[in-house]
Amino acid sequence: MKGMVSLPRKRIMSGMRPTGRLHLGNYLGALENWVRLQDEYECFFCVVDWHALTTGYEDTSDIRANIREMAVDWLSAGLDPERSTFYVQSRVKEIAELHLLLSMVTPVSWLERVPTYKDQLQQLAAKDINTYGFLGYPLLQTADIVIFKADFVPVGEDQLPHLELAREIVRRFNNFYGPIFPEPQPKLNQVTMLPGIDGRKMSKSYGNDISMAAAAEDIKSRVDMMITDPARIRKSDPGHPEVCTVHSFHGAFSRDELAQIELDCRAGQIGCVQCKRNLTARLQAVMAPLQERRSRYIERPELVDEILAAGSEKARRVAAATMEQVRAAMRI
Repeated sequence: MKGMVSLPRKRIMSGMRPTGRLHLGNYLGALENWVRLQDEYECFFCVVDWHALTTGYEDTSDIRANIREMAVDWLSAGLDPERSTFYVQSRVKEIAELHLLLSMVTPVSWLERVPTYKDQLQQLAAKDINTYGFLGYPLLQTADIVIFKADFVPVGEDQLPHLELAREIVRRFNNFYGPIFPEPQPKLNQVTMLPGIDGRKMSKSYGNDISMAAAAEDIKSRVDMMITDPARIRKSDPGHPEVCTVHSFHGAFSRDELAQIELDCRAGQIGCVQCKRNLTARLQAVMAPLQERRSRYIERPELVDEILAAGSEKARRVAAATMEQVRAAMRI
């Protein structure tokens, strides 16, 4: 209506490490949600290449290729550079400056009590990650978020302690220097946990993933390898869908038919081979538009580079304006 003033949209910030091609677990766990958010919020999505160094600093040979590959995955999922800003962390040097300044006011004990810190030290015992970079990555994460004055951060429940630390750091900084940063609020994802084809957590390191880049034949071969109900010998045997990896995938991608799939399985009305065929067809249909979008960008890598460059420049302008306020508040 004439005379109405449109309010600025709330701001979202999130990111991913460029560690190789993304898989369907990444798609369901984050990207599908990001695509929805860009219609409602002003979104900043970051390829966090500095974060990739916290556990992989000894070999950086693939990081540039991985940055471009991740951008292609994002574009194929439906992220739109006209509606979202996606950028490379290391191209926004202001983030590093803010990280340094926040480190001056953040107690070491706050970083040491992050729940994942000691857990990952044990899980990655074969790697030498007793570094400040690894200890301080939640602080760098805080800088990533607050330099854009993000209102919300989409997270799973396991990531809430990291965001609460960011909120504590913001309160401490604002107490010293004035109200520069808003406290970022969690926006909890409704995450569908997708297992790997062997029933374990989906992970590239396990070799049990289905890549977002998988072609139709690749999807079929991966589904054919999925673990089904080990107690079921004949098609007519009653099935136990709760122990079946194929059924878990149907739960994520065939929600409209899930109740009937489960009834047929328990009644021995459908065999595992046919169930796998049905899942293959569903996954191929879901991924067809992703593959179509992917082909546009694979054929034009220079366009992907242009998108990242433009997004990084826009992000730098926003970050630079924040840092002007920070320096003034700190009188430096």
